[in-house]
Amino acid sequence: MSESNAEAVASAVASATEAAADVAGGVAAGGWRRATGIAGVAIGVVAAGAAAGVAIERLTVGRGMRQKARLALDSAGPYGGLRGTPGTAYADDGTELYYEVDDADGGGGGQGGDGGDGGGPAARTALTGRRRRLFGRRAPAPVTVVFSHGYCLNQDSWHFQRAALRGVVRTVHWDQRSHGRSGRGVTQVRDGSPVTIGELGRDLKAVIDAAAPEGPIVLVGHSMGGMTVMALADAFPELVRERVVGVALVGTSSGRLGEVNFGLPVAGVNAVRRVLPGVLKALGQRAELVEKGRRATADLFAGIIKRYSFASRDVDPAVARFAERMIESTPIDVVAEYYPAFNDHDKTDALAEFADLPVLVLAGVRDLVTPSEHSEEIAGLLPDAELVLVPDAGHLVMLEHPELVTDRLADLLVRAGAVPAATTVGGYGSTSSSAGPG
Repeated sequence: MSESNAEAVASAVASATEAAADVAGGVAAGGWRRATGIAGVAIGVVAAGAAAGVAIERLTVGRGMRQKARLALDSAGPYGGLRGTPGTAYADDGTELYYEVDDADGGGGGQGGDGGDGGGPAARTALTGRRRRLFGRRAPAPVTVVFSHGYCLNQDSWHFQRAALRGVVRTVHWDQRSHGRSGRGVTQVRDGSPVTIGELGRDLKAVIDAAAPEGPIVLVGHSMGGMTVMALADAFPELVRERVVGVALVGTSSGRLGEVNFGLPVAGVNAVRRVLPGVLKALGQRAELVEKGRRATADLFAGIIKRYSFASRDVDPAVARFAERMIESTPIDVVAEYYPAFNDHDKTDALAEFADLPVLVLAGVRDLVTPSEHSEEIAGLLPDAELVLVPDAGHLVMLEHPELVTDRLADLLVRAGAVPAATTVGGYGSTSSSAGPG
C-alpha cells in the first residue's frame, strides 16, 4: 500500500472511531452524557476491526455510489421473498409470535412480496443448477421441521434451506419475540425486564403447540436459535423424548459466551464487556436518536456486520446486503433487551436430552461470534452427533455456504426418517416452489 493510501486508511479509521463517539455524544443530554461517552469508546473499539476495510473501500468508491449500490441490491436481490401460510402463537406473557408454514405438498402461500420467481433469469440459472438425491431406508414419517433464527435476524435467514426444502417436508419458520414480524416482548415493554434464553424456549413451545401440535418434529436452530432449542429441551424434556426425531445446532453455544473475545484484543474486549450492558440500556432509552446515528454511520456498521457475519471474500454482495438489512432492522432497544441473556446462558446439561437422537452440529471455523470450539464442545457431549466444521465460514454459515449446510441438513432428515427414499431436494438457492418428491 502506498504511503498516501496508508495515510488515508489511518485517517478513515480515526474518523470512523471519532464518528462513533460523535454519534454517542450527539444524543447525550444531562446525566446521560457520561454513559454515551463510554458508548463512543465501546463502539470505537468494536469498530476498529472493520474500519480499515471500510476505509479502503472509500478510497475507490464514493458515498453516493455506495448508497446507489445498496438500493440496487435491495431492489434486485431475491433473498427473503419466500412466504408461507401465516399464523400467530401466543407466548405465556401474551407476546404475539409470528410463524409461517410451508406444507410438504408445495403449499403454504407460495412466493410473497419481491420474491418473484427467483430474481430474474440470471438468478434462476445460478440457483437451479444443483440438485441432491437423497436415499434412505426408513419409511417416511409426517415430520415437521421447525427453524429458529439467531439474534438480530429473522426467519428469512434460512432462505436457502427453506427454498431447497419447499414441497419436500413440512416446515415451520418463526420470528423470535421482538424480531421480524413478531410482536414486541410484552414482559420487556411492560416490566422493563431483559429477555432470558429460558423465555425463548417457552416461546418455541408455544409455536410448536400452534403450528405443529402433533407428529414428529426436527428442531433446527442457528446461534440464539440453537440456544432456544436447548432451552426447550431443558424446560420440556418430555416433548423431546416423545416427539423430537432430529436436531440441528448451527453456529451456536451451550454456554461460556462471556469468554468470547470477538476477535479483538483481550484488554479491549474486557473494557467493552464491563460497560456494554449499561451502555446498551442507556442507548435503548434513546432509541429514536440512536437509530438516526446508526443511519448516519451506515457505511461503518455495514463493515462491522460483514466482518462478524462472513469469512469468505467472495460472498455475493446481494447476500451480504440481505444480512445487513436483517441486522440493521433490529431496534437498539431490542438489542439491549437481549444482550444480558447471552452471558447468563448455560444449557449444557440440557444437551443430554438429545443423546439418543440424530444430531447435526455445524459451525464456521472462522466464526467470531460463537466460535467453532463451542460447537466442538457440544459434539463432545453428544458422541453420536455429526460434527461439521466449515473452513472459510463465519457466523452466518447458512448464508455464506448454503449448499453445504443444506446438504448436511438433508442427510439429517434422512437419518431422522423425515423424507422418503430417493427424494429430490431443490437447488440450494432456488426460490421456486417446485421442489418436491422425485
